[in-house]
Amino acid sequence: MKAVLAHILRHKAAYARLPLFARMRDDTLPPAARLAFMEGFAFFIMAFGDLNRYVLRQEPARDDHQQQVNAHTYEDDHHWPWFLEDIETLGWNRSTTTTDALRTLWRDDTHRSRVLMYDLCAIIAGTSGAERLAVIEAIEETGNVLFGLTTPLAGTLQPGLDAELRYPGAYHFALESGHAQGTEHQMLAAIALDDDERQRCVALVDRVFETFTAWTHEAAAQIDRAAGELA
Repeated sequence: MKAVLAHILRHKAAYARLPLFARMRDDTLPPAARLAFMEGFAFFIMAFGDLNRYVLRQEPARDDHQQQVNAHTYEDDHHWPWFLEDIETLGWNRSTTTTDALRTLWRDDTHRSRVLMYDLCAIIAGTSGAERLAVIEAIEETGNVLFGLTTPLAGTLQPGLDAELRYPGAYHFALESGHAQGTEHQMLAAIALDDDERQRCVALVDRVFETFTAWTHEAAAQIDRAAGELA
């Protein structure tokens, strides 16, 4: 798995240079605009708990690798309530009916947020426990890039708000940063893979970064729109 982890880090370095993250680093844009894409990410955020509970998790675990997957899913399946709190804190709770909320979630200009989740379900289907660990690690590294930039933005907005922004802020980032560090990362690197398994893991990782990259372009456009509205 060590070679797969190195492949993930190469993808991460390229991912961090995408236009979305350049915009998030752009101090000429208002912090609120640079964080505005999170509202359009709602479908993915809410469905991520289900990805962990019903797609990644398998009980009883069929092997030690799947048991590691299961343990990880219990850490990641309950973050969405923080996002609901933040919707209220940021004043994004504008829907007044169920149909309004559904229209917001299924807008055309947020379709990549939905396709991203569907793609991940397809990527995970039929995979082994070791392959799922590779997929999880790839997802975690995309999150590390994202939350490494949302955290200072949330901190900048915090003084003018009545509550802590837990989903995009330091609270969440601290948990995400701890998932694949230290002994856990060493355990992943120590997993022995044969050539076929390694190639499958690399191919899965490629697909994870491909679908996340497609989503970033949609999110960058949402930042541009928000910046225009706030100008």
